[in-house]
Amino acid sequence: MKSLEQSSLTRQLMRISIPIMASNLLQTMYNMVDTFFLGKLGKEAISAPSITMNISNFIIVFGTAFSIAGTTMISQAYGADRKNRSRLDFLASQVFLVNLLMSILVMLFGVFLTRPLLVLMQVPSGLTFDYTLQYMTITFFTMPLLFGDFVLRTTLQGIGDSMTPLYVQMVSVFINILIDPIFIFGWGPIPAFEVAGAAWATLLARTVSCTVSMVILFGGFKGIQARIGLMKPERKTWSLLARIGFPSSIGQSVSSLGFAVVQGVVNSFGPAVIAAFGIGNRIQSLFHMPARGISQGVAILVGKELGARNRKGAESVAWRGMAISGIFISIGMALVLLFGKYVIIFFVDDPEVVFHGVQMFWYTAPSVVCFAFYMVVLGAFQGGGKTRPVMTMNIVRLWGLRVPLSYLLPLAFGLGSQGIWLAMLLSNLVVATWSVWLFSRGSWRVTLDL
Repeated sequence: MKSLEQSSLTRQLMRISIPIMASNLLQTMYNMVDTFFLGKLGKEAISAPSITMNISNFIIVFGTAFSIAGTTMISQAYGADRKNRSRLDFLASQVFLVNLLMSILVMLFGVFLTRPLLVLMQVPSGLTFDYTLQYMTITFFTMPLLFGDFVLRTTLQGIGDSMTPLYVQMVSVFINILIDPIFIFGWGPIPAFEVAGAAWATLLARTVSCTVSMVILFGGFKGIQARIGLMKPERKTWSLLARIGFPSSIGQSVSSLGFAVVQGVVNSFGPAVIAAFGIGNRIQSLFHMPARGISQGVAILVGKELGARNRKGAESVAWRGMAISGIFISIGMALVLLFGKYVIIFFVDDPEVVFHGVQMFWYTAPSVVCFAFYMVVLGAFQGGGKTRPVMTMNIVRLWGLRVPLSYLLPLAFGLGSQGIWLAMLLSNLVVATWSVWLFSRGSWRVTLDL
């Protein structure tokens, strides 16, 4: 962070955000790689990672929200006094302990709730249900390993180092790409595990990345160090983590449950629409990466500026982030409209899937542009630790708008699957407008008492 301060505001934001974008992109590659290889087994197999993503996101966010809170606290502490190494190490240790506990809870809840959730989501019986059950169960056993990576990102990004987590992620994804086809299709003495093989490959890759993350974090090689001796819970710190993390976790988890309900509506239209929805979401998620990366970069720099009590600087960071994100995402969505059909064919050359996927893009491309502005605004609120408005907007976006519209438009108005795509557009447009209005009021510009 110190070396960045000699740069312009835009350069600072991009030097932090671009590695985060790349790291998020690599995280998305886990499911993308699985989708590519499982597509060779048919549309029932390719539905497994799509359905799993919605359910796992619902449960994971209970833990990731505390990682977000940790980044906010560390960045503000660094902005207030970067030389106070003992305070930074203490916060890193507390964040590690919280995430360790949350990862265990996530794993247990996920494993025990997998089958009931699949039934609730109306996942078609037969191969689609069996494949998804296998894939999802193994995926939840990887959760403690995934949270190990989250802790490294939380601590290092809080002090402005977004490159080291990227390198760790690159190793993990490379391993996953290398062994995924081997575990799915078999090779030599290794049998073909098919859908379960994709999940086992992810588990092995995350084992390696988690091990590397822990060595870096506990070794203190990057300017901040987690220590066992600093892990005794402190009431003030845990209270602040809870104050920031709980509203965020509730908002995100309830939203993710909403996504799962929407997935249930999608499932009612059959395997072709399920596959189109899954592939389409993954294609567009690639273009979400700039917005998400810039949002996280905005949160880090806003936290630093607010920690230094520079409110005007924090506001400048946020406006700059919105401008850059808007440019990135508009170009990306134009490419999706022009070439999305061919990308769908790359994954599954099924005319019915291609038809529904292309139809989806015409509605969701402008929706993603709205979502990009919304994400950057959320980054500003996160940097100030103001997560209650974020919770409210997330809940309204899904449960106040998208879920009811996803039922009403396809069924009551006879729009079929097009109604789901239209619901996505309307929910993002309304909440993006609302978020910019809240941002302009300035209530997010808060310096935490650390």
